[in-house]
Amino acid sequence: MDNELNKQLQYLGLAYLADQWQVIHADAQAHAPSYSRFLTQIVAEEYQRKIEQARLARIKRAKIPEVLVMDTFPFDQQPRLKKQLVMELYDSLQFLNEKQDLVFIGPTGCGKTGLATAFLVHAVNQGCRGLFIDFSDLLDSLYQSRGSYSESTLMKRYAALDILLIDELGYIAAEQEQASLFFDLMRRRHQRGTTLITTQLGFDEWDTFLHDPHVTAALLDRITVNCVVFNMKDGISIRPKHIVYAADSQQNPDNKNPTDT
Repeated sequence: MDNELNKQLQYLGLAYLADQWQVIHADAQAHAPSYSRFLTQIVAEEYQRKIEQARLARIKRAKIPEVLVMDTFPFDQQPRLKKQLVMELYDSLQFLNEKQDLVFIGPTGCGKTGLATAFLVHAVNQGCRGLFIDFSDLLDSLYQSRGSYSESTLMKRYAALDILLIDELGYIAAEQEQASLFFDLMRRRHQRGTTLITTQLGFDEWDTFLHDPHVTAALLDRITVNCVVFNMKDGISIRPKHIVYAADSQQNPDNKNPTDT
């Protein structure tokens, strides 16, 4: 392929054809497909390349720390989770179609963030615009936007997301103004998009970090209109542990001193 043809293909955005020109040309010579089949195959490959590029771009924009999928979730280590119900919700995309909120409640290490991430990745792969954000980062960004007079723009961007994952809700306490901004965001997203929330706190404990019973009540009233709760509070930690003690057994708090009998 000469440089001029390559330049034209790149300009037209026909990346697959430009990259695979020699392979496509050799295959056409070897198998002599009909013009219709030949052109259809090229268009189909270009289409799939565009679709994959768009998917990868959405994943990147979602800022997911670790791209986890449902196939990797160890249901056998969380036997109290109803796997069939979880998979039905996941496979049917009901949570997207019905704009449901999903709340994952459980102690650290139980897999709630991994499970929520799998739902987020699945939605993004289906063409949704999504975002993963820590609760503390969300509060900071909302608060700072007020100071920089960009609050309206940021609120609209967050509210317009098809799916938003807020990780570790309640990990830090919210100031009064931050709690108000967070409620405003959730109010705007109500029945407009799907919000995924992971937290160590049950609903009855949310006032401990919002510090406003009226805001808490109004927030829960909206979330519980149409939501699925994944109660993992009795779940065991599935986070792998690798501990090396940099001390001898006499200083190891988990072992008795050999001289003690």
